[in-house]
Amino acid sequence: MSEPVAILIACPPGEPAATLARGLVEAGLAACVNHLPGVRSTYRWKGEIVTESEDLLLVKTLREAFPAVEAWVVANHPYDVPEIVALPLVEGHAPYMAWLEASVDAS
Repeated sequence: MSEPVAILIACPPGEPAATLARGLVEAGLAACVNHLPGVRSTYRWKGEIVTESEDLLLVKTLREAFPAVEAWVVANHPYDVPEIVALPLVEGHAPYMAWLEASVDAS
């Protein structure tokens, strides 16, 4: 049985995030990507506290596909160190979960 996950990816706003979202689905690495604009992120980078506008991608995929998603994002993301973190989806509407599993190429 495959393990569904949601991967969070913070991106520069606008077109960079849209390109990443579309590319993940086109590559068969994600069943669906929600593009959430208008996120304000505060973080420490190179010794400084930074607050910036970002878009957040919520990538629905399978745990088995995580290494391929990670490699694809690292190769296509403009950040030096992109956020790529997976959260387990412990429950879900059975037809949706079946669609998710059928939509991802985890090979």
